[in-house]
Amino acid sequence: MIHKVKKKKNRAPEDTLTPLYSRFGFAVKPPKYELPLREMLPDTAYSLIHDELILDGNSRVNLATFVTTWMEPEAAKLMNETFDKNMIDKDEYPQTAEIEMRCVNMLADLWHAPEAEETIGTSTIGSSEACMLGGMAMKWTWRDRMKKLGKPTDKPNMVMGSHVQICWEKFCRYWDIEPREVPVEGNRFVMSPEEMVKMCDENTIGVVGILGTTLTGEYENIEAMNDALETLNKKTGWEIGIHVDAASGGFVAPFLQPRLKWDFRLKWVKSINVSGHKYGLVYPGVGWIVWRNKEDLPEDLIFNVNYLGGDMPTFAINFSRPGNQIVAQYYNFLRLGREGYTSIQKTSQDVALFLASEIAKLEPFEIISKGSDLPVVSWKIKEKPKAHFSLYDFTDRLRMNGWLIPAYSMPKNREDLVIARVVVKHGFSKDMAMELIDDMKRHLAYFNEQKGLKPGKRAANFHHN
Repeated sequence: MIHKVKKKKNRAPEDTLTPLYSRFGFAVKPPKYELPLREMLPDTAYSLIHDELILDGNSRVNLATFVTTWMEPEAAKLMNETFDKNMIDKDEYPQTAEIEMRCVNMLADLWHAPEAEETIGTSTIGSSEACMLGGMAMKWTWRDRMKKLGKPTDKPNMVMGSHVQICWEKFCRYWDIEPREVPVEGNRFVMSPEEMVKMCDENTIGVVGILGTTLTGEYENIEAMNDALETLNKKTGWEIGIHVDAASGGFVAPFLQPRLKWDFRLKWVKSINVSGHKYGLVYPGVGWIVWRNKEDLPEDLIFNVNYLGGDMPTFAINFSRPGNQIVAQYYNFLRLGREGYTSIQKTSQDVALFLASEIAKLEPFEIISKGSDLPVVSWKIKEKPKAHFSLYDFTDRLRMNGWLIPAYSMPKNREDLVIARVVVKHGFSKDMAMELIDDMKRHLAYFNEQKGLKPGKRAANFHHN
């Protein structure tokens, strides 16, 4: 083929070949903490950021996080198509709002809400916001009741275990509530219903029950807490209810332990939150909260806004946010159904139980939780014979292979106990678990050869929230 020669005066700037890594953005150091003076080509900006993010850990082998790190390509495609939809603008995006309502109804049904038409709920940016909303509803309900009785409302308190997620400490501090924490004791790492009741009084706005503690993955006995409150409330005339923080367990217990009573089947369970981005299997950015009935969410907490085009009731701390996470949650509900969720969670639990059984064979480890509640495995170093390395040292060595596994001390009363924890979730296969065990064996062999080591007291590089 014969080609015409393009004259120099007709050549455009983009006709000049500039190899990617010789372009301005790479040849000249761009500022990191102030806006650059010049613009750059889109793929140059992309490559700069993309290459920097290579330094992050691999999310698929991040066994510290409960957050979903893998979704199907079809779900990712739907999310990309709906990034631009503002979830708060329900008048402009009515179908996205309809999908949110369907998800709330599905969760209410999953958690055995007594009367569907009386149940109310909403999506949130995550479980932390959902917990704040649940706590606010409890405080307002308690305050209204105390006002009717002519009693002071200046000293509210909330009862919870010392192992609760930090969002509850934030809630109590931000909303001026006294946190009454039931400490862990001995080998009990969840709240005792008997100790819980001792901390309750007429100023208790509610009790927080955890369906799957982040420390060990264990469920608290919500049914025993409910029974204890039934006795207390009947004796005193109080109306202390339970908010169930089911951030992880809300998408596990209905499928793996369907007979376990922890939800709205129990009289004093007033509200439940869950993280869609944990065992709900959605990428980060979605949580849910459902109240037993309308009376458990005081009306003066609900705002009506109309400046986006319609009269919309809203109860949220955040305002504008993308609707794609709600769409992704609905995709999972339709795609998986009860059968699919049961299969996935059962597979995760099977991998957790296998992992626990293999770790138990390794000296000097002792299993704390094996994954029979949440698919979470935790372990400690045996007290005797005393090891010459710590779990901080051990998990730090595992980072050399890419594994991100936290080691941390337990809460007050058991601060002497340091444990390590692996969260097994969708995308972590038995084959990967076997690879992890092989790496554990190699690093244990290394420590066995280093007899002069002294146990480290804190991990140098890993910070777990």
